[in-house]
Amino acid sequence: MADIHRVAVTGLGVVAPSGIDARQMFGRLASGESFIQLHTIDQPPRPVTQPAIHCAGFNAEASIGKALAGTTDRSVQMALTACFEAWRDAGLARNQEGRQDYGVSWGSALGSTSTWERGYREMWQNGRDRLPPLSVVLGMSNAAASHISIQLGLGNSSLTYVAACASAAAAIGEGFKRIRNGEARLMVTGGSDVPLAYAVMKAWDALRVVAQGDADTAPSSCRPFHPGRSGLVLGEGAATLILEEWEHARARGATILAEVVGYGTCSDHSHLVRPDREGQVRAMRLALDDGGLAPDDVDYVNAHGTATVEGDAIEVDSLRTLFGDRAARVPVSATKSMHGHLMGAGGAIEAVTTVLALVEDALPPTAHLDAIDPACEGVRHITGSALRGTDARVALSNSFAFGGCNAVLAFRKADPA
Repeated sequence: MADIHRVAVTGLGVVAPSGIDARQMFGRLASGESFIQLHTIDQPPRPVTQPAIHCAGFNAEASIGKALAGTTDRSVQMALTACFEAWRDAGLARNQEGRQDYGVSWGSALGSTSTWERGYREMWQNGRDRLPPLSVVLGMSNAAASHISIQLGLGNSSLTYVAACASAAAAIGEGFKRIRNGEARLMVTGGSDVPLAYAVMKAWDALRVVAQGDADTAPSSCRPFHPGRSGLVLGEGAATLILEEWEHARARGATILAEVVGYGTCSDHSHLVRPDREGQVRAMRLALDDGGLAPDDVDYVNAHGTATVEGDAIEVDSLRTLFGDRAARVPVSATKSMHGHLMGAGGAIEAVTTVLALVEDALPPTAHLDAIDPACEGVRHITGSALRGTDARVALSNSFAFGGCNAVLAFRKADPA
């Protein structure tokens, strides 16, 4: 049997409305600050307006340079920005010669959708007969992983995972397994998505699971576990975790932020959109078993918590089932209430948040939770601002996607040494 290697988290990067600094983002989430604003796309046949997470201050040319920005879709631009920041955060130098033991494991539910939508619009609305010759390479689903590999010199596997809103969590988990099994020493993991395309926003609205609001109420429109919740809020962005073989990280003097200790994934195999309690419980148990942990070891859960009426209640039911009599004492929060639902990147921004919750000993809240739906009672909901001083050691980050795709990550706080 091959040796089992410990896996460290050594670098973090994000693209969010707060900027590209993961710790700055976390500080604002810990205070309960919402990044959600009313967003409008004014295009024919009529404008579409929804509460959303829009990174209005993101400047691709300033972040990755004019040449790269001119040959990449917005989702790839955000992916590269988050990866460059995480690479720097990990204390790594850019090496154009490449490393055959470093790879990339990336998640995205929509890929470069905005490129394709722009092409359709140019043809059907503006009458263009031909599209730009780079449309195919801008729009291919693995464009982000490919550019990350090229720019950072990553010669190991370069794979893209598509599992709806579990995409990034699956990518992180698969990258973790690759290091643990000795197939790589370092993996750039995470996800990016830009669901703020006209057709995507209209499609989600048609499902009637998108939160409603105006300019005043939009920031508090995403209310997981609340009796008045009305749905999710779409968000664009990217997040990256640098995963590294433990001894490799120690040998180069890296700061180890946390340890990835478990990953569980399974299929509900029951319904395309309705979540299943048993599947969620199974995924969490698989993650715990993978890390040699028991439910009693868990000190915090970053819930999937999308603020849909059915989904939130089923997830809390799964947590009550997993933790039993201890459930009411387990701190739980849904940070989508502040950073929105980044679709294929959701599991990555929540993994970054979960790691920093352990590092900072500050468990972030579910924002706007001034009342709890009776169907969502039975766990210790964190409200207001971060819960501090708990000395939390082990945390779960849940991602439960359409299609019945479940992916759960288990993290452990790094020892001070």
